[in-house]
Amino acid sequence: MDGIDVGALDAIDVHTHAEVGKDGHQSLSGELLAASEAYFKAHGHRRPTIDEMASYYRERRMAAVVFTVDAEHLTGHPRIRNEEVATSCAAHPDVLIPFASIDPHRGRAGVLEARRLVTDHGVRGFKFHPSLQGFGPSDRLAYPLYEAIQDLGVPALFHTGQTGIGAGVRGGGGIRLRFSNPMLVDDVAVDFPDLRIILAHPSFPWQDEALAVATHKEHVYIDLSGWSPKYFPPQLIRYANSLLQDKVLFGSDYPVLTPDRWMADFTALDIKPSVRPKILKHNAARLLGLSEQDGRK
Repeated sequence: MDGIDVGALDAIDVHTHAEVGKDGHQSLSGELLAASEAYFKAHGHRRPTIDEMASYYRERRMAAVVFTVDAEHLTGHPRIRNEEVATSCAAHPDVLIPFASIDPHRGRAGVLEARRLVTDHGVRGFKFHPSLQGFGPSDRLAYPLYEAIQDLGVPALFHTGQTGIGAGVRGGGGIRLRFSNPMLVDDVAVDFPDLRIILAHPSFPWQDEALAVATHKEHVYIDLSGWSPKYFPPQLIRYANSLLQDKVLFGSDYPVLTPDRWMADFTALDIKPSVRPKILKHNAARLLGLSEQDGRK
């Protein structure tokens, strides 16, 4: 089976969003997408299809993890179907890696869906956005889903820190920031010790908490998406250069933040030459089970 040739890549972006489906259905309501655009100063940015994302990343000699967010319980807005994301990514196996998103409020149906998506549709991981999905990561509501993901041997990526979704909307659109404190994910790492976990984003205002969890728990990683590197807090750069050099991952948050902008600002950071390729590619390849030869172990 064809796959990703890690050796031919310059980077692996572990954090990109499918914002529009084949039928034009958007991943979030117009109000919440507009708030996100305002937060990222990305007014009127184009929402590429997954096919367009593949071409974009192929031109840059990059691979990308792609997912949507299932937040129907809190927002009432139907998701882009995980099967559609997986099928669209499967058409571009040289550059795209499908993740899925399942709202923990879906209960047993969500657990069954998770198993089906991995075994039948080639999904390689799962995205959670606790604030947008309206649950605390340590809530036992989500534990059956974590158990299934751990059994399936794929990673779980958690949004952490503040979110631009709902920013400036009345009442924040009902989105509670406290659910995205990375210390809540520490409980998950204890109770599911073999689950590989990614803490997404510089975790403002809980950066130190994220660093503590990642240094203490064996299988917890940090991705650097959602912020231009020129705004990274100094302690994040220090840990990325030292204790966490094997557990920090390049992520952009495309399309609201492009890998072009991220890479341009990353070159200006004081990152050791030996560490830079780990962050850009090798840590993600190891975590995702990709090999230098043919992209699959």
